[in-house]
Amino acid sequence: MKLYLIRHGMTFGNTQGRYIGTTDEPLSPEGRAALGQYVYPACGVLFVSPLKRCRETAQLLYPGKEQHVIRGFAECDFGEFENKNYRELSGNPDYQRWIDSGGTMAFPGGESQESFRRRCAEAFLEMMEACRKMGADSAACVVHGGTVMSILAEYAVPREDFYHWQIKNGEGYACGADLDQWAAGIHELKVCEKFSAESGKRGERQ
Repeated sequence: MKLYLIRHGMTFGNTQGRYIGTTDEPLSPEGRAALGQYVYPACGVLFVSPLKRCRETAQLLYPGKEQHVIRGFAECDFGEFENKNYRELSGNPDYQRWIDSGGTMAFPGGESQESFRRRCAEAFLEMMEACRKMGADSAACVVHGGTVMSILAEYAVPREDFYHWQIKNGEGYACGADLDQWAAGIHELKVCEKFSAESGKRGERQ
């Protein structure tokens, strides 16, 4: 099966460098316009995060296509840091403790990276089983940057660190997966290509 992991388009909070997790922001006008510079791969089945920025992106990229919402794909809950940027958090002792922990400490009032990554990985397993039952030969996931990073850090081969998989708004990864192997407990995603504006690579419509 061909699989495309795509980060949503830009929101206003993204332009401000804010921690946008549970905040249900829409795409900004600039974000909607920027999506037009990419050619996105066609897909048989479309999965999305429940948040507005992903659902709007999916509607722009795959107009009229049914969206299957996966709640476990929602972005991390940043707790007390939600909708703030590093300038606003500068001098906050909780923020400094979180920085000093290398990002491993749970966000105050929110999730830890470990629990977030586990949630995304488990949701992805559910999605892959749904693809197998539907007999899908291709699927696209329009989700969040952290969600993409969590999925690939857990399942991509060759293995890479979580932060290796960072992507910008509107970018994505093309992957391949053997659904029979997944059903047998061999959970591996072969990453074939990153499509991005900077590299000039784009997904190709089929």
